[in-house]
Amino acid sequence: MKRTLLAFALVAGLFTTLSTQATTRADVDSFTLDNGMKIMVLEDSTIPNANMYLFWKVGSRNEVPGITGISHFFEHMMFNGSKKYGPKMFDRTMEAAGGANNAYTTENVTVYTDWFPANALETIFDLEADRIAHLDIDPDMVESERGVVQSERTTGLENSNWRAISEAVKGVAFQAHPYRWSVIGYESDIAAWSLEDLQQYHKTYYAPNNAVVVIAGDVKLDNVKKLAKQYFGPIPAQVPPKAVRTVEPLQKGERRVFLQKASVSTPNVMLAYHVPATSHADYYALDLLSAILSQGNSSRLYKNLIDKQIAVAADTHMPMSFDPNLMYIMSVANQGVSAEQLEQALIAQVNLIGAQGVTQQELDKVKNAKLINFYRSMETINGKANTLGTYELFFGSYEQLFNAPQAYNKVTVADIQRVAQTYLIKANRSVGVLAANEEADQ
Repeated sequence: MKRTLLAFALVAGLFTTLSTQATTRADVDSFTLDNGMKIMVLEDSTIPNANMYLFWKVGSRNEVPGITGISHFFEHMMFNGSKKYGPKMFDRTMEAAGGANNAYTTENVTVYTDWFPANALETIFDLEADRIAHLDIDPDMVESERGVVQSERTTGLENSNWRAISEAVKGVAFQAHPYRWSVIGYESDIAAWSLEDLQQYHKTYYAPNNAVVVIAGDVKLDNVKKLAKQYFGPIPAQVPPKAVRTVEPLQKGERRVFLQKASVSTPNVMLAYHVPATSHADYYALDLLSAILSQGNSSRLYKNLIDKQIAVAADTHMPMSFDPNLMYIMSVANQGVSAEQLEQALIAQVNLIGAQGVTQQELDKVKNAKLINFYRSMETINGKANTLGTYELFFGSYEQLFNAPQAYNKVTVADIQRVAQTYLIKANRSVGVLAANEEADQ
């Protein structure tokens, strides 16, 4: 007991130290251009570098049948030429200035990340403004990248059991909402996007009034404002995108899906439970519940499935989300363990939390881990930019970032049991089983 109390005291001391060094509300400046583009600036001269994160409020949830996967496709197209910088010149120009970049697409957002020496800031503004305002949707380049995406979809489903089973589970868990299809889209849709589809999508969703930009590092607010007005300011706003109006109906019974795959050596089982949007008050309790199940060698799933040789792997995942989404619990069976045995073992651990709750020690452990990771993410300019943008979009304001440690600390063992009893129940569950072909007849 004394050792536990000492550990908590040391962690609390670490939080106090980090808090005194951490970013505060006063460190973040925010302004909005006349065209509606919101820009946040965090000056940090720790190193002579900076970054620019462009969060576009577009993901697979904004698609409709016929154009699924188009959001992810633009993650490719945005690097393939515009008015001033031709094909492949975006990367080459950035690299020549000492910078690097990346991008990712989710169900909710598409994010472009640029890292560079601070003295290259104007070059980055020029590059980004060019592809926002003047992207060249060239037919030959479209066909080339269409082939890349088709191959990515095929290989991904072949090589990743997670992608295969999660795509199938999403398809049964959601009956109406666009979260039901994967970010990469349906194969037939990828083959069918027209130039008109692409041009209209870019015009609508890559409008400045649909973006949040975060710039962090060795920059000055006045200079950022000047460059933003010069390069981003002239890009015209567009009619705001139509809101996603579909609300997923309440699930009233367990749903199941079975997949066969020759290359699967032991069964994979996935449970998926409907949970609220990230902005909901229950987010923090659910996030901690997810960690209690799967985070570390002392987690519930590790001790009761992996240590007992029922499973060789077990994990949970709850994506940040604008609309109600899913908490995923996935596991891979050990040799000789059937899909049914693994499924029952997973469900038993989930139900146990609803029936008996968790201990204060378990909760404190995952709280400490969350808070340490939170503060660590705010120690770098990259972490600061990403976290600021994430809270701005998913929690309604970047200012909610500064309430996050308190929100985690407020969660009680009763809250953990309550959210388990509310959301992790059979009627709210979809089950996916991925197994070798011969198991289909069993």
